[in-house]
Order: sequence, then structure tokens, then C-alpha cells
Amino acid sequence: MTPKIAIVGRPNVGKSTLFNRLTGTRAALVSDLPGLTRDRKEGEAELGGHPITIIDTAGLEVAAKGSIADRMRQQTEAAIGLADLVLFVIDARDGVTATDETFARTVRASGRPVVLIANKCEGRSSDEGFYEAFKLGLGEPVAISAEHGLGLGDLERDALAALGLKPKPRAKPGDGGSESEEDTGATERPLRVAIVGRPNAGKSTLVNAILGEDRMITGPEPGLTRDTVASDIAWQGRTIRLFDTAGLRRKAKVTELAEKLSTSDTVRAIRFAEVVVLLLDAERGIEHQDLSIGDLVTEEGRAIVIALNKWDLVESKQQALKELLRKIAEGLAQVPGVAVIPISAASEKGLDKLLRAIVTASEVWNRRVPTHELNRWLGEALARHAPPAPSGRRLKIRYMTQPSTRPPTFVAFCSRPDALPKTYQKYLLNSLRNTFDLPGVPIRLNLRGGDNPFAPKRRG
Repeated sequence: MTPKIAIVGRPNVGKSTLFNRLTGTRAALVSDLPGLTRDRKEGEAELGGHPITIIDTAGLEVAAKGSIADRMRQQTEAAIGLADLVLFVIDARDGVTATDETFARTVRASGRPVVLIANKCEGRSSDEGFYEAFKLGLGEPVAISAEHGLGLGDLERDALAALGLKPKPRAKPGDGGSESEEDTGATERPLRVAIVGRPNAGKSTLVNAILGEDRMITGPEPGLTRDTVASDIAWQGRTIRLFDTAGLRRKAKVTELAEKLSTSDTVRAIRFAEVVVLLLDAERGIEHQDLSIGDLVTEEGRAIVIALNKWDLVESKQQALKELLRKIAEGLAQVPGVAVIPISAASEKGLDKLLRAIVTASEVWNRRVPTHELNRWLGEALARHAPPAPSGRRLKIRYMTQPSTRPPTFVAFCSRPDALPKTYQKYLLNSLRNTFDLPGVPIRLNLRGGDNPFAPKRRG
């Protein structure tokens, strides 16, 4: 019998967007207008190779008996009764509301297995709401963005585990590379790669070289590219979608409307990419604007690979590379170990090595550390170097978990989060990178007060 999964939560948390994402349709109406969904809607989906029925439900609201909202709630409760699994969705940007708490109790009372979802986690404004979700008593939340297709691999994993199912092997062409986290079971999605850099660094020439055709207009004039253009290639069994972008200059130099629009389009491409290739003109070396672009990429949490273009024109290559690596290590200290690949787009040299570095960066960006390994490492890290004791009071870090990937994000539960020095946090981050092999990607470490939320409660 096909398992049924009900998506529930208060109005406007993104239930219909998630329904459409999982079913691969636009069957559910989506709008910022709350309460658009009133009836249950069923759709077919595939999760880990298993056929699944997804039920979209009306938003849960506290309402007067007999009202439309009350009847909508009854429909939702009926869907919960039919379901083998409940996906309880909150809006992480809004945090946990009183309505969320009320209906979390309803879901717990149903006795159905539950996966808690913190939706709209595409930006940092969602961090606080994500952590608040622990208090709903529905287990560790899964951070996703239904609109942008982020976090669906984590959701698939937890949903299958709650249903007692294991993923079925999928026949894929090529080298059997890691599955995209956005994949919901039907088709592997392309790996999204944005090529960015200053004007005239050779971005369009690089894309043409990888594609093996003159797809983009190129020339000596800077700023030829205005629109972000996407092109797909197949490389070693993996589909890669390349986004050629307009060159990024300092804000003070961006004056024309067309260039302003191009710049915002490039920034948008960075935000929607999985890996960003920062292309440098090796003859000019690395400049302040290059580092500013690198900062933007890491602030957005994207994986980054640096390509040194026009390398065939550089004299004293060994000395030049040594100097460039030093400047990159200093200027992008927040992502130590970033891959730096010398290439020549014009003569098509170093392209395979660059593509290999892109795929590797994607794998690191998607890497998940098992909770038991993470806490074993934490115990060893604390034993090697204990947290300081400001004002004579010892700080305690009791537990750590990784709520999400893309980039790897860790949460440490600490007795006094505000008192933990930045230097000690840096020690933990560097140790995390070295122990779990996480070079060249941003890592988020967030501190939360309180005890391990999964520890047995003491009886008073």
C-alpha cells in the first residue's frame, strides 16, 4: 500500500510550495495570501525510489466552531488521521508562534510519526526561528527552502527513516557521483555553477571553452556580457549547469542602469549557485575587488573555487603562484583550503582539473557529519583545549548537531553562548575542518543556550 504523507502547519508557511516541489507539479496554488488552500489535495510523488501520496492541507488556525476556518481545520485533522507520516511545517523567518505550539500538541497527540520542517531557511534571518523549533517537542528540525529547492535531500532522508523505508538504488549514468540534495527521487538535478569575476577576466571565453562552442559573445571590450546565461554540459556522467555572468565592478563605478541590472543579476546567480568559480586574470594578479567578490560568495554560503585564467601568459609561474596563494590565504582566511586552479580558457588548458575541483567542492559543501561522530570529536576537542572560564565561571559545551548542509552548519549547545570567545570558536571551526575534511567552503557555527535537547529529562 502506498504510504501517505500529510503536510500540515499554520497558513502561509509554504505547505503548498513544498507540495508542488515534492510532486513536481504546480497543482497547488501558491501565493503570499494566507488561507488560499482550503481543501485537502493529494498528489503522487517518489521518495527514495518509493511511490508516495502527498496530501496538501489547509492552514491550521484557532477558529470559532462551525466557521470556515474550523471546517478547514477538521479537514486537516482528517488528513493527519489518514497519514502514515506528518510533515509539520513552520516558517523559520517568523519563528515559533503560539499557533505553531497549539497545533504541535495536536500532531503529537495523533501518535503519527512526525518530521519537523523549518521552511524558508534560505537566509540568515531564519536562524533564530530554526533554533526555536526545538522547543516544539517534535525532534530535530530539517532546514529547507521549498521555494528554492534547498534541503530536500535531508527531508527525504528523515522522511524515509520515519516511514521505515530505505532508499532504492537508482540507475544513473557516469561515475556514480553524489546525489544532489535537491533531488526528490525522479531525476538528478544539474550542479549549478556560476562563473564570476571582474570585467574582462575571460568568463565568457571560459564557458565557451568548456562547452566546446562559441555560445557567448567574447571580445576585448569589458562588459560584453549583461544577462546571466545558463548552459548545460555533461562531464563524467554528471550534468553541470554553467552560468556566465556579467563582470562585477566596485559599486562606485557602476552607474548605468543596464550595468546595475546586470550586477544584481550576477549577485542573484551567486545566491542560486551551488559552486561559484571566481575567475582571476593571472596577469593582473589578485586585486581588492576580487577579494570583495570572494567575500560576497562566502557570505552567501556558496562553495568557491578560484581559477587563474591566462596562466599561459604568466612569466615566472612558480613565484607568481606562490604570491597569489599567499594573498588568497590572507584575503579569504574564512575559507582555508580553497582550490586554486591555473587555467587558460583561450587555449583550453586545465579545464578538466577545474571541473574536477568544482565537483569536489560541491561534495564538501553537501557533506554531513553523523551526530555521534560529531560529539565524539567535540569531546576530544574539549579535552585538548578546554573552554575558558570568564569571571571564574567555567563554560560548558554539552552537545553538537549539524542541522543542515549547503554550507555545513553546526549548532553547539553551550551554558553561556555570549561568553564564548571568538578565538575559541575559531579553534572549534579549524578543528572541525581538519577532522572532517571540509576545505574551501564556508562553515557556520551557531551557539545556543541550554542543555542537550535530546537528553533524557530529569524527574523532579
